[in-house]
Amino acid sequence: MNYPPPPPYGSPYGYPAYGPQDHPQAITIMILGILGLLLCQFLGPVAWVMGKKALNEIDASGGAIGGRSSVMAGYVCGIVSSILLILTILFIITMVILTVLGVLDSSSSTY
Repeated sequence: MNYPPPPPYGSPYGYPAYGPQDHPQAITIMILGILGLLLCQFLGPVAWVMGKKALNEIDASGGAIGGRSSVMAGYVCGIVSSILLILTILFIITMVILTVLGVLDSSSSTY
C-alpha cells in the first residue's frame, strides 16, 4: 500500500499542524508579568493592561486565536506585582509621614 509523503511542514508525525495560532503578544505578556513579579514591579501594571486587552481579543476571536494560558499567566503575575507595588508605595508614604511627625525620630526620646 502506498502512502503519500508527509508534508514539509507541521508535526513530526507527518500530519499538518492545525489549531489556532497563539496571540502575537502572549509570550511578551507572560515575560512582562514574571519580570514584574521578580525584578521590577513597575512592569506589573503594563502586563496587567496588555493581558486584559489580549484576553478580550482571544475571547472575541471565537477560538481563532490561542495562547490563553500564557496570557493568563502574565495577566495574573501583573495583578500580583501591581498589588505589591501599591503596598510598597503605601509603606514608603507611611514611613515618610511617621518620620516627618517625629514618631520614628530617636533623638527626641529622653531616657
